[in-house]
Formats: sequence, C-alpha cells, structure tokens
Amino acid sequence: MKAILANLLLACYLTKVSSFSPILSNAGQIMDATTSLSSINSNIDDADDVHHRRRVLQTLSTSLLLQFLPASANAVQDVPTNQAATSAGRRQCQTDTNPTRTIVECTGELRQFNLDGRLSGVSATANGVSTSAVRNPSRFSPPWTYLTETSDAKVAWKSLIDAVKGVDARMEIVELTDEYLHATVPTEFPSGATYDDIEFLIRPEDTIVLYRSVSRTSVFLYPLTQPVSDKNSNLKRLEKIRNKLGWDALGERQEGSKMI
Repeated sequence: MKAILANLLLACYLTKVSSFSPILSNAGQIMDATTSLSSINSNIDDADDVHHRRRVLQTLSTSLLLQFLPASANAVQDVPTNQAATSAGRRQCQTDTNPTRTIVECTGELRQFNLDGRLSGVSATANGVSTSAVRNPSRFSPPWTYLTETSDAKVAWKSLIDAVKGVDARMEIVELTDEYLHATVPTEFPSGATYDDIEFLIRPEDTIVLYRSVSRTSVFLYPLTQPVSDKNSNLKRLEKIRNKLGWDALGERQEGSKMI
C-alpha cells in the first residue's frame, strides 16, 4: 500500500497536478482501485527486476490518478512563447486549454515593458492594430496627424483624451501623462475574452499620434492556429475616435480582418 500511495504522489508530480482535492474527493474509489494495483504487484515474479516493478506501478498509478481528475483540471499555465504556437510573439502569457479550444491571455506587451519607450507591434496570434506593427502588415495601421484640427500639441492631446473618454462608457484610463495614454475597455468579441488595451503616444516634433489597440485574450478553436476574430472591434473603435477628432491618417487605412 505504501508503494502505491508513493507512486500516486509521484504521478501527481509527473502530471503537474497543483491540487490534491480532485483526488481526495474520490478517495473511496481510489482505495478500491489500489486493491487491484496491489494484486497486480503481487503477481509480478519476485525474481523480476525491481526497476521493472517500479515502472509498472508508476504507469498504473498515473493512469489511476488521471482517471479521477475532472476535465477542468487543465491548469492555467505560464507558457513560454517559444514553445506554444498560440502565443508566439507575445509576452507574459497564460494559457488555458482543453481538447476543443485554447484561451491565451497576455499582459506583457504594454509600453512600460519596452526599454526603447516605443509602442509594441501586434503578433499574428493576437487581435488588434498598431502603428508599430511594421513586421505584420495585416495588423499595421498608419499614424494620425492632428494638423487638421490644430498645430498645438497640447490642444490636440486634450482633444484626444476627451475623445477616448467619450467613445465607450466602459472605457477606463489607467495611465495618463503629457505624452502617453493607456486605457482599457472590455473586449467585445469573442465571448470569454477579457480586456482590450488602448495606447496613444503623441510626438509633437512630427505632429503625429501613434497608437495601439489589442485584445489581451486570444481564443483558438481546435485545430486552428489563428485566433477567433474580434470582428475588427479594435480597429472600429480607433476609427470612431479619429473620425470624432476629424484627424487624418498618414497612409492607407487598415481594412482589418475579413475572418469571422
């Protein structure tokens, strides 16, 4: 019995189970099953190699453990981006996955995490647009100029702040300086997502405003490796802000994803 319990603990370690509660809740069934394991153990010839016995017990006990774990036991993981196709190119991501879908949430792409002080681009595994997404044309959107309203950067910045506040009643500005604005708003699409991060950076020397609007959460449906579309909600929100300001885009405007 001690050997079986020890191997169950080993199985917990090997399968990276973070809680014993699913096991304890099925303790009665597990104790019944251990009788079968003990029987199998006693039937192994005493002359067999001890390592072989251990391998048999480890395999059986791991199978026993997984049998009683609920489907929701898929723990949220901090998945390295270089090991997960669904978070490639993103930073500080957590992944929750089951056989039919994968949800990735990343929070490490804001300007505060960039040593060069620039806005981040947008990975192909994320929904959104950015003036910095030069390596991913489908996520690139051109800077805005405020010269159609004013040549005074301070006036333009105040106008932008007012437009951001007015575009959505759920919008919350979480950081604001004389040159940088970071706001969050609940993600519209797809369902199950969390927040969109909207960032603006004004450059008075060039009379332009740079921006980035990206959903923290990406939802992938098996076997697709492209995220479920945000139905261009990030892009549409930005265009709504720009149109309210009456500013021009310095380049061809992004049409956005045509995927559903």
